[in-house]
Amino acid sequence: MANLIEELSSQARTLPAADRVRLAEELLATVHEPDDEVEAAWDEEIRIRIDDIDAGTAKLIPAEEVFAQVRRLLN
Repeated sequence: MANLIEELSSQARTLPAADRVRLAEELLATVHEPDDEVEAAWDEEIRIRIDDIDAGTAKLIPAEEVFAQVRRLLN
């Protein structure tokens, strides 16, 4: 099993950064159980952010700008 893990890890390291992130997210999703407290905290955070947007107090960044910055960081 250790050899298989080492082989998979070695192959994963050859992937582009964005693919490694996606793979890591998919693997993590298979081991983490949903946590009601965490879900409730995120629900509250989302509500707060929506309220800030509706009130005009949130600093919004255009998606194109965000994605461009992410691409620069990943490359």
